[in-house]
Amino acid sequence: MKKNITLSRYLVEQQRVDGLIPAQLRLLIEVVARACKRISHSVNKGALGDVLGTAGSENVQGEVQKKLDIIANEVLIEANEWGGHLAAMASEEMDSIYLVPNRYPQGEYLLMFDPLDGSSNIDVNVSIGTIFSVLKKPEGHPGVTEDDFLQAGAQQVAAGYCVYGPQTTLVLTFGDGVAMFTLDREQGSFVLTQENVRIPEDTKEFAINMSNMRHWDAPVKRYVDECLAGVEGPRNKDFNMRWIASMVADVHRILTRGGVFMYPWDKREPNKPGKLRLMYEANPMSWLVEQAGGAATNGRERILDIQPTKLHERVSVVLGSKNEVERITRYHLEA
Repeated sequence: MKKNITLSRYLVEQQRVDGLIPAQLRLLIEVVARACKRISHSVNKGALGDVLGTAGSENVQGEVQKKLDIIANEVLIEANEWGGHLAAMASEEMDSIYLVPNRYPQGEYLLMFDPLDGSSNIDVNVSIGTIFSVLKKPEGHPGVTEDDFLQAGAQQVAAGYCVYGPQTTLVLTFGDGVAMFTLDREQGSFVLTQENVRIPEDTKEFAINMSNMRHWDAPVKRYVDECLAGVEGPRNKDFNMRWIASMVADVHRILTRGGVFMYPWDKREPNKPGKLRLMYEANPMSWLVEQAGGAATNGRERILDIQPTKLHERVSVVLGSKNEVERITRYHLEA
């Protein structure tokens, strides 16, 4: 891998080589990356920038919003609304879609994002991040409606996340593998640090919120019990457990060294298919994981094949090392 390849240069070279990245999509991703730099700056300031704590409001899911949730949402909207690449945006923090104002040119893309994933970790200085997904606006549709966003994850044309931790790292896919870029603060730009990211097919590490064990469905409990039994159990190997309570951080670990992440359906809210949002979290993360050689299902079917019926639809998520995801999915199907 060549050294000191900036994000801009990488995107231009990819555009030249295989034409996977049209000019408008390249410019859109560069704008998203600039917005992530601004968010990273606010996150790094912490208490010095008066950005910690709650904002005294709730989002559409009834979750208490943090100040940084709102700041990150506004940064992404302001950065993207005027460039002419987008027709509309949708955010986990907004009730309905955000149309690009008439005073700006309209583009052909739709942008969805979770502006700050893992916001319960903001005040305790643990890694958090921004997740985003790009779709093409359906052709022949005058204007934009919510229905235009209701496309299966397999229709994404770009997806990624930016994790704000000890380093700020941007992770991207355009459907041709996964690349990682680290923010060089002295240079002020994202620099390519890893290409062709691969997730090992086998792992000895799982991530799940164990405090919910009593609420789990039988297949999830069976899988975790087998992991906990270790070398004396049916798996014949010892497992480690990790849980950061920030999907970006957990998925970043899996992309870096393998593992399996589970946020399953449970009996506390039996009418909801899961906790994570399909459009803002599960689809982009599932595509990244698949592009790195992993797998992602809702316990029964491939997440990227699910046809959304509403903007803020929820879903169960099992993703990571391929063989473990297939095992957990098999346990669900057998049950």
